[in-house]
Amino acid sequence: MMLRKTFLITVLALALPLGAVADARPRERDQDAAYEARQQGRIMSLRTIESRIVPRMGGADYLGPELDAGSGRYRLKFMREGRVIWVDVDARTGQLIGRSGN
Repeated sequence: MMLRKTFLITVLALALPLGAVADARPRERDQDAAYEARQQGRIMSLRTIESRIVPRMGGADYLGPELDAGSGRYRLKFMREGRVIWVDVDARTGQLIGRSGN
């Protein structure tokens, strides 16, 4: 019984890093898609978009972006007083599309 538990713990311990690598791959593809779209001039630079949007968020903490390359939208994530705020921005024009949360 003890050998069985040890084996199971070993298998689980070895599987955890594999899960972390699998989780990292979709993020890498998002970054690749963003880089390619930027190089082709299909979207604005994230830095330009952030410089337009972050100052408008009234002191909320900026947590980072997500890009939906298919729709050409950035979703910027902010936090204010424990609440998450999502700001959707057209990656082509930098125009604010929508906002959720407060």
